[in-house]
Amino acid sequence: MRSTLLASVALLCAMPVAAQDEQSTVQDDGLGGPDIIITATKRAQALSDVPIAVSAITAESLQNSGATDIRQLNQISPSLLVSSSSSESGGGVARIRGIGTVGDNPGLESSVAVFIDGVYRSRSGVGLTELGAVERIEVLRGPQGTLFGRNASAGLINIVTAKPEFETGGTAEVSYGNFDYWRLAGGITGPLIDDKLAYRLDGVFTRRDGFVTDVISGRTVNDRDRWLLRGQMLFTPTSDLEIRVTGDYAKRNEECCAASFLPFQMATRDAQGNVNVTSNNPIVGIVRGLGGVISDDTGAREAAITPGRDYRSDVTDWGLSAEVNWSLGFGDLTSITGYRDWKVSMGQDADFTNLDILARDNQTRRFRTFSQELRLNGRAFNDRLDWLVGGYYAHEKLDMTDDLRFGQDATKFLNCLVANSFSQTASSIGINGLLSPGSNGCVNSSVAAAIAGNPAIPAALRTPVALWGGLAIPGLYGYDAVAAAVGRPGDTINGRGTVEDRFQQTSRNFAIFTHNVFELVPDKLQLTIGARYTNERKTLDVDLRGDNTLCAAIAANPAFAALAAAPCAINPIASMTDSISRNEDEWTGTAVLSWKPIDELMTYASYSLGYKAGGFNLDRSPLSMSAPSLAQLEFEPEKVKSLEIGAKLDLRSFQLNLAAFRAIYDQFQLNTFNGTSYVVENIQSCRDDLNGADSDASAITGACDPDRLRGGVTSTGVELESLIFPIRDVMVNFGLTYAKSKYRNDLVGAGGRPLSPALANLPGQQMSHAPELVHTAALTWTPAVTDNIGALVYVDYRLQSAVNTGSDLFPEKRQAPVMVVNARLGLNGNDRKWQIEAWAQNLFNEQYQQVAFNGPLLGSGSVAQTASNGTPATTLFGTFLAEPRTFGLTLRTKF
Repeated sequence: MRSTLLASVALLCAMPVAAQDEQSTVQDDGLGGPDIIITATKRAQALSDVPIAVSAITAESLQNSGATDIRQLNQISPSLLVSSSSSESGGGVARIRGIGTVGDNPGLESSVAVFIDGVYRSRSGVGLTELGAVERIEVLRGPQGTLFGRNASAGLINIVTAKPEFETGGTAEVSYGNFDYWRLAGGITGPLIDDKLAYRLDGVFTRRDGFVTDVISGRTVNDRDRWLLRGQMLFTPTSDLEIRVTGDYAKRNEECCAASFLPFQMATRDAQGNVNVTSNNPIVGIVRGLGGVISDDTGAREAAITPGRDYRSDVTDWGLSAEVNWSLGFGDLTSITGYRDWKVSMGQDADFTNLDILARDNQTRRFRTFSQELRLNGRAFNDRLDWLVGGYYAHEKLDMTDDLRFGQDATKFLNCLVANSFSQTASSIGINGLLSPGSNGCVNSSVAAAIAGNPAIPAALRTPVALWGGLAIPGLYGYDAVAAAVGRPGDTINGRGTVEDRFQQTSRNFAIFTHNVFELVPDKLQLTIGARYTNERKTLDVDLRGDNTLCAAIAANPAFAALAAAPCAINPIASMTDSISRNEDEWTGTAVLSWKPIDELMTYASYSLGYKAGGFNLDRSPLSMSAPSLAQLEFEPEKVKSLEIGAKLDLRSFQLNLAAFRAIYDQFQLNTFNGTSYVVENIQSCRDDLNGADSDASAITGACDPDRLRGGVTSTGVELESLIFPIRDVMVNFGLTYAKSKYRNDLVGAGGRPLSPALANLPGQQMSHAPELVHTAALTWTPAVTDNIGALVYVDYRLQSAVNTGSDLFPEKRQAPVMVVNARLGLNGNDRKWQIEAWAQNLFNEQYQQVAFNGPLLGSGSVAQTASNGTPATTLFGTFLAEPRTFGLTLRTKF
């Protein structure tokens, strides 16, 4: 595949192409390229004059590519990858140069920050919404903190919506496509008071049937049903003062996301050390034997949902903001005030089968965020100094409830999981046929009797088999018998779990920052110095309540404690009420030296320090059963040192941007689901050789002296973006990113403690969702058909190398190289007063994974663990597939 990618690069390098533009001050001059003016640095500058790695996508580029939310920016920004998983409302992850925050745990902030109209969105998933009318989207790569109010350790996505105008105008469009897709969008703008007060109103409505079919009920899930309404007022009382007020309200009532299963397999290791992989996974037999429906035809896009369960995702999102720009003579003052209220109520059939094993009926999350940013910038010393100072304050209140509970089939399923382990032990001594999913206790009664009655068989097998076979306590089997044995007859696992865990986190972020450009040699040599001080305080209050009394009783009984793992998998403690706080202070900054040897070429070198705050894992699973403490939920801040060199060439009809980068992340925040719980670890590396102790799946070995720690993640690579106008009406974009975003060897956790066994595959490997090579290209041809009619021919594609889609890097989760192609054909009238377009997304119907995961409670282990330590691997792996081919027709008009 690498040869295919390199061949494509060689082919397209023969027809230069380039970085997307930023702002949208674009002046067409025939065969020449556009004058591209950007504002990412809070100053109006030509893109070729800005010494940072930044891309942007204009409204026209977004429209041509069919992008309506930030996930679809992948097609036209090679260093960016946005994906979603268990829910689009909370499971969205954005990565830049292979770096991002994994999973949907709301306790972790995003390494890639998302801003809409200058207001920070609390998590990447919160930004996965309809965008409405957009002026441009900017993607800044590398640590950020001295230009925008909120700091980010990997990069930033800045979305700028269309502003009110003082001339009356409007747009309207309607789209229809397969899966009964409808999208209605429109906007109107104009003056209320000439040259003083203007308004704008935009709205979007989208619905689409799901592309996953529930084989039990026949309904489809993973659908779309959302709308957005945004209103704005622009007030310009004087030529020196502009006030923009925005209010928006959005709703989503969708059912997402059901998963498909990857092909079933089981791995074992023989006496000679050979790993044998077969399709005879006993977990599949258990599920089917209990009446479950499960398919390994991933491409069928089928799910089996427990009757009465769902993947409901109901989102309400609204906010108000005010941006004030005031020219004071000596400088310009900008104030951005924002308030956001985002909440979701979710359901989840958490075992992803139609057996009622594990479910969430009503998990809720709510972010309420107030933010205030102030910036003052101006010039001094005969314009040799362009200075900027700013301050930022944010107060965020996060409320979360969780109610993960065992279902009515849990006991019989867990009986079978334990019986399967007995069966494997029995098979090792020549006794077969013990496992029987259709029988009481999930064991064959005659085989169980033969084992229990044979004194030659070790008691470690005879005793539990007697319990499971109804021989120890007549009439009671499996965990019903264990309940009686520990003094709780009649107690059960079914219907038990968390009653309603409540997490309430309050965050306060305060920062001051500055970003200054010194003209050392006018129009030739510049030095940029930026600095930021951040103070972050977080307080977590928890109220954990559970009714799984059998878990605690089994765990407390030494004779049966070994059987506690399954019933205690999701509920390590019954109840707990406590609070904890943490406070952080951090200095970050940037230094850039840029040189323009000629007007058309700029080169630069930069060094930056970045930071993302620490916090709390909002999941009860890490809490110790014997001595629970909220300190066990705490994780440390993520820090980065980044070096970059680059060059930007602007020959008008040909533009080329190049960057080479090296970043080292210390205490990288990694969130991993291991099949039963979420593991949050700060990844560091030891300067000393751990002799493989970081990959031996032991929670004890592999510690490191704190004085010998270093960053555990590195990202090294090169980026190329180009743009060419070879002939009139033709534009070609090209992008290439080569990034080695890897874990170092000799990995440890925060403070040098041994690495979590769930992460034993990480040392020395490429990170998840971090393709080594990505190539994007787009061709836009807008010929005139007649004097009054124009045409549009547009094609883009993204070609990326293989990735692992699981944060634990289990090899079963590997996604092969994939290429996604979009296309659009259209006709339009003069000045595009009307347009009609036929389009296709994922034209060749590529089937690929967004995220793969360990099926909750559905087996354990990976073939990698089998190879290293010999334990059988029986996990059933689920995956959230990307959307299949969609196609349709769009009608659009403007006035």
